Amino acid sequence: MSTQRFTALDVFRGMTICFMIIVNTPGNGVTTYSPLLHAQWHGFTPTDLVFPSFLFAVGNALSFVMPKWNNLPAGTVVWKILKRTLIIFLLGFLMYWFPFVKQVAGEVVFAPFSQTRVFGVLQRIALCYGIAALMLYFLKPKLTIIISIGLLLLYWIILLIFGEGDPFSMNGNAGILLDKWLLGEAHMYHGEGVAFDPEGLLSTMTSIGNVVAGFVVGSFIQKQGKTYEMLTKLLLAGVALLAIAWIWNHFFPVNKKLWTSSFVLLTVGLDCIIIAAVIYVIDFLHKTKWTYFFEVFGRNPLFIYLLSELGVTLLYVFFVQPKVTVYKWIYETIYVNAGAYLGSLLFAVSVMLICWAVGYWMDKKKIYVRV
Repeated sequence: MSTQRFTALDVFRGMTICFMIIVNTPGNGVTTYSPLLHAQWHGFTPTDLVFPSFLFAVGNALSFVMPKWNNLPAGTVVWKILKRTLIIFLLGFLMYWFPFVKQVAGEVVFAPFSQTRVFGVLQRIALCYGIAALMLYFLKPKLTIIISIGLLLLYWIILLIFGEGDPFSMNGNAGILLDKWLLGEAHMYHGEGVAFDPEGLLSTMTSIGNVVAGFVVGSFIQKQGKTYEMLTKLLLAGVALLAIAWIWNHFFPVNKKLWTSSFVLLTVGLDCIIIAAVIYVIDFLHKTKWTYFFEVFGRNPLFIYLLSELGVTLLYVFFVQPKVTVYKWIYETIYVNAGAYLGSLLFAVSVMLICWAVGYWMDKKKIYVRV
């Protein structure tokens, strides 16, 4: 792919990180505009597209890296894949454990491993990248695509067979039952009010499909070149996937927190359309003045994401007065004056812009964090 195609990838990935920071850091979660919230259960919002789009971008990038592995020994390639998988997984785990202490009855005590979440966003990225990369390297794309489709069908069957009560409910789905048995409730996410992990082990099998789809699209773009035929086929594929997702939704509801198979098809379809639009604007219309803002995020995505998450964590750790965190104090002192909803959005945009400024400095200094 040409340099501009890499620019399109950086922009797509950067857009994903940019909006991921915005949706993750509202000034007040209660007063957040609805499009910036995940669907409560079944359904879909623009926010639900962010995470699968990043997995799609991971697969897209993999399509450019994999040809470089052809002249390397298999052992070297496997080590590269496993090392990257382990590092990203560990970073995700440590991110949730950070700052490794907590307050109990006014005293600061060590946060035990026994109460630390094991799975999460970076962990899912790591597992999906590792499994997809190994399949693509050893089994080649055609068989990997077949297996990925099989996993979408298998996941549906597993939920139907092993769920309790409503197989697509939060408390009765097979994924939560597996995580409770494997990890225990203390190692799971509790943001839903119960022990339920939206990045749990079982739904990893479908999210692999987003990475594989990104690889297929990246390979297709490289093979077809910058042609209108390529864009047309990419758009048609996106529309076809949306149609299938809509039909499947009637039997297997679109659900980000369960990462249902219909959700995978919906998000891949949308990503095909979005990446086609980005390529059209950059490579066909040659309108690139707007792209650098997102390229900054796309060139250091992992570091900037970690910066946003750890920075916000610290704002929650420190207090300016009892029961008032620095995070809450900043929002209520500065941003709430703009209105509850607008102030919450402006707070999130401010966090995003601070992260962008750090990324901008890193880009100017040619500092790129790779794992």
